[in-house]
Amino acid sequence: MITSESVKEAAKAMGADIVGIGSMDRFEGAPANADPRHIFPEAQAIIGLGFRIARGYLRGIEEGTQFYQYPSMGYSNINEVYAPTVLHELACMLEDDGWEGAAFRNAGGRRTTSDITDDPEESWRVGRTIRFSEPVAEGRPAPDVMFQFRIAAFICGMGEIGWSKVFLTPEFGPRQRFAFMLTDAPLEPDPIMEPGTLCDRCMSCVRECPVNGISAEESVKISVAGHDVEWGKLNEWDCFHGYMGTNKEINPFLELNAFDELEGVDAAALLRGEANLTPEQTLAAQGILRKYYPASAGYNSALCGGRGCLRACMVHLEKTDRLTRKFRTPFRKRPPWRLPRP
Repeated sequence: MITSESVKEAAKAMGADIVGIGSMDRFEGAPANADPRHIFPEAQAIIGLGFRIARGYLRGIEEGTQFYQYPSMGYSNINEVYAPTVLHELACMLEDDGWEGAAFRNAGGRRTTSDITDDPEESWRVGRTIRFSEPVAEGRPAPDVMFQFRIAAFICGMGEIGWSKVFLTPEFGPRQRFAFMLTDAPLEPDPIMEPGTLCDRCMSCVRECPVNGISAEESVKISVAGHDVEWGKLNEWDCFHGYMGTNKEINPFLELNAFDELEGVDAAALLRGEANLTPEQTLAAQGILRKYYPASAGYNSALCGGRGCLRACMVHLEKTDRLTRKFRTPFRKRPPWRLPRP
């Protein structure tokens, strides 16, 4: 008979680095269009699978000499190749024992226009957006229901949401991506990690963000499964253009006149990481940025390399000995590089 422990052992043998299990009742209170219980009403458990972003995938950006490997290996390969393979094998294992496994891989910005918010992760991929959807029956939300991965990982007891809104685990800090499996198998859930266990509010993410996209004072607070969860208020659209490299100080491929034709934007301020763009301006900037550095394996090239929310956070967590995974040498071996201020 399948148990929580046997599922975890099998999923790790298949290639997952972290596995956590949550009960579906922990989603109580979630908006209907973000509640996975509408995807699989009979599901009793959600299985969270974490896949490490190898520290070496960030090495080239840390040194400022190779920018392709992180978005191609740390984004595309995990989301598009590796994680779906593990999901498939896990679903088959559950089926072989008579249970159903509904896989949920990273779906990026796939949303319906009838349900678009101000979040760029839900609206930038215009070519992949479904123009309209409607409920198929009374009492059901319109498809596609897309639950929040950070919340699901928290529900599965895999870690906590840091001040940067990036999810942190005891094993890898901010270095992982997730996939999930809904199942009707009666699995025992893991305990939820108490918020504040890993993130000590050092604010390294705030200080190192190249577009000042994370507030040090304002926060977002929600309640999940009886736990109060808080993270710094994030300007999602600034984060969106910033990680692609609008700040010239962290983008060696960008010319100083790159944004001169961007309507209604202070081009010099944008190059310094000081401009707040509208959604329309951000999408226009994305087109410009891709002329200077094409998409990496179908994904936006993350030229900032998570300078604040990923690398600075990881450096702090390793330095303060908060992670269970240890390295023989520290990640940051030299002062972080930065090009001259425009």
